[in-house]
Amino acid sequence: RTVEPLEYYRRFLKENCRPDGRELGEFRTTTVNIGKCLCSITTADGSALVKLGNTTVICGVKAELAAPAVDSANKGYIVPNVELPSLCAERFRSGPPGEEAQAASQFIADVIENSQMIVKEDLCIANGKLAWVLYCDIICLDYDGNLLDASVFALLAALKNVQLPLVMINEETGLSEVNLKQKNPLIIRKHPVATSFAIFDDTLLIVDPTAEEEDLATGTVTIVTDEEGRLCSVHKPGGSPLTGAKLQDCITRAITRQKEVKKLIDKVIKSITPK
Repeated sequence: RTVEPLEYYRRFLKENCRPDGRELGEFRTTTVNIGKCLCSITTADGSALVKLGNTTVICGVKAELAAPAVDSANKGYIVPNVELPSLCAERFRSGPPGEEAQAASQFIADVIENSQMIVKEDLCIANGKLAWVLYCDIICLDYDGNLLDASVFALLAALKNVQLPLVMINEETGLSEVNLKQKNPLIIRKHPVATSFAIFDDTLLIVDPTAEEEDLATGTVTIVTDEEGRLCSVHKPGGSPLTGAKLQDCITRAITRQKEVKKLIDKVIKSITPK
């Protein structure tokens, strides 16, 4: 495994399995914790912690009030940020965000935009005067591959946990008045879920790759779908090309994964909702 890692992996892949015992199309054990009582982010308006095998990602959503942009007077803002601190893996360093963190942040921003999971018009409180800004901080605590799947999952779970207070603008003073006693959940229009694959030897596809598998792969591809089976995004940063048939296989698996993740989130939310 140390001297010839690729040959070591190939011996397993020939038998349609992986060194960790998984089949090629099998995800690692996936868990999600939602809300303050589980994630200990007491300052966040919504939070979630997702574990995908050893990969652990936490997401906190902070809602603030701001004036809408002049050219988007009826829209609020969503600002995602992915952090890969040095504590999550040896490959990352402290300091400004590296290339991988910046690419992940842009990927999350594209998923939010393309999937329409949140419509920015829903974040507007008073046209041209006041809107919500959602700061979505996604921090990797332990990195063992497949960052994008875990990040999209954590973001969706955290947003489902957000409760926004009622805000009114006083007609006489023109100032905003916040009613913390009356809160409403964020309107989630779509539930996008990412499914990532590693490509081995230009032809073989394995789902939910570990960090070791990502390093040995000849390419990766991430498919994002929603609950209607709609394709929201295909992210393929170079590497081996995929045939149309292989890509369709990925999309089919991604649609199944979306249902699994949505079911898991709903189950956890139901368990923490006061009866």
